[in-house]
Amino acid sequence: MNIETTGTGTLAIVLIMALVALATRWGGVYLMSFVPINYRVKRFIQAMSGSVLVALLAPMAVTGDNAARVALLTTAVIMLLLKKPLPAIAGGMVAAAVMRYF
Repeated sequence: MNIETTGTGTLAIVLIMALVALATRWGGVYLMSFVPINYRVKRFIQAMSGSVLVALLAPMAVTGDNAARVALLTTAVIMLLLKKPLPAIAGGMVAAAVMRYF
């Protein structure tokens, strides 16, 4: 299937991606409504968020430029200090932006 990326084709792609993202989010909430949240499930969910973060950042460490590596290092340091992923991701983005600007 080929969709033209000019005119309305781009809009169609964005809308399809939005619908898929929405369906997976709602589907996950629906499926989790049948799972009792006990200690094991809670620990799994907490560990899963960290593994997603690592899965996104690890390829940049191998194939990325120096700005990507500094962003990864900044993210890791902030994560170790604060133990919260959102400030760590924000710090990594700022580090990459500063490195690429200068």
